[in-house]
Amino acid sequence: MARKRVKKRTHVGAKNPVSSAALNGHADRKDPKSMVIRIGAGEVGTSISQLATDVRRVMEPGTATRLKERKANRLRDYVTMCGPLGVTHLLLFSRSESGNTNLRLAIAPRGPTFNFRVDKYSLAKDVRRAQRHPKGGGKEFLTPPLLVMNNFTDPNTDANSKVPKHLESITTTAFQSLFPPINPQRTPLKSIRRVLLLNREKSPENDGSFIINFRHYAITTKAVGMSKPLRRLNAAEKLIKSKSRKGGLPNLGKLRDISEFMIGGEDGQGYMTDGTSGSEYDTDAEIEILDQGPKKVKSAKARAAIAAVEAAEEEEEGHDDNVERRAVKLVELGPRMRLRMTKVEEGMCSGKVLWHEYVHKTQEEIRELEKKWEQKRREKEARKKQQKANVEKKKAEKAAHKKATGGKSKDDSDDEDEMDMDDYPYDSDMYDAEDGFDSEGLAGDAEEQANTKMEQDGEWEDEEEEIAQEAQAKGKKKPALK
Repeated sequence: MARKRVKKRTHVGAKNPVSSAALNGHADRKDPKSMVIRIGAGEVGTSISQLATDVRRVMEPGTATRLKERKANRLRDYVTMCGPLGVTHLLLFSRSESGNTNLRLAIAPRGPTFNFRVDKYSLAKDVRRAQRHPKGGGKEFLTPPLLVMNNFTDPNTDANSKVPKHLESITTTAFQSLFPPINPQRTPLKSIRRVLLLNREKSPENDGSFIINFRHYAITTKAVGMSKPLRRLNAAEKLIKSKSRKGGLPNLGKLRDISEFMIGGEDGQGYMTDGTSGSEYDTDAEIEILDQGPKKVKSAKARAAIAAVEAAEEEEEGHDDNVERRAVKLVELGPRMRLRMTKVEEGMCSGKVLWHEYVHKTQEEIRELEKKWEQKRREKEARKKQQKANVEKKKAEKAAHKKATGGKSKDDSDDEDEMDMDDYPYDSDMYDAEDGFDSEGLAGDAEEQANTKMEQDGEWEDEEEEIAQEAQAKGKKKPALK
């Protein structure tokens, strides 16, 4: 007998190699996961659908990118699947009857829920269309973005302010928990390729508004201190060794000398620099990166001699050769959103209102609401206890019946009872309107042919009389067979 195949490559127990994302410290079971959902799919419109798709790209890789919503799906369906899938955050896009676009950020499984109104938004394709040199999709989305939050807390606020201190605290915690934490000592710089900027607008009137600007950027770096042609040659040298066919050495066939390419101008009479090529970066955007590439292990005597030479050169020149100066530039990927917080709820999209932008209640109204919520909580606990007691009672009855009948449960005894077809009405699902009831599913088989022959020979009439007599004996009204 052939041995059953056991999959060892893609199933549980497979010894798969650790991915590069896991080595970078970003792929972990404990990392937060999110779902970006359109509530009322098909009714929100194409723009909101595209906005939800763009936000999914921002939340990668810890999100359900290929999630397909249906019109029949409700919020309860997604909340139910949060536990098995390990989802920690839900971002719900919807459109109100008045045409406003709303975003709800809910923390699974017990809240709180932050309600935002999207005042303005721009899709990712609109942002790319407005740029001269847009950034294409590459390896930026393989790792989570770096979260930068600005002005989320104000030292002058307290519990009695229009935007209380605890609201700023829970909002900061909710957005910080969207992405996994970054360890500066272990996380390599090459793994940080994107930035998500959340800036809170401070209202000068202090009218109690909480507005957040949502921006998404890609991080690009270039070496400083070399001209554009030299950077092209440096990039081409790296592409020659790789398997990629993009790029390569520039075409120097029409030039007489390499100096014409490096210096530029007609007949090499000009001079091309970063300033003339329009690619000069601000000095504030320059950073120094220590070269951490692999090095050949040398003896202690050789290392001491090299260290002495490097120390002497540093004293003369005043810089370290292992430090590379690079310029950092942010290229916006989109989307853009201007979010205005309107309400904060205690549970998952339903519960006690913790803060509201427009509705302000007095202390007496708050106490009355507290009493109502406490009463609802008690009723819910009572229902849970009653349901648990009913379940335990049914289990006890089933066990007692099984013990009394010698190991047979109620379900087994019910199956042994003879089924009387007279108990079923003719309009039930067990009857077919055209072919009549067929107990064995043999319509068109030899059984039907035998019954037809008996009816033609007149043998079926005698059986009709016997069936009618048995029905009268039982005291049941049997409809006459036609």
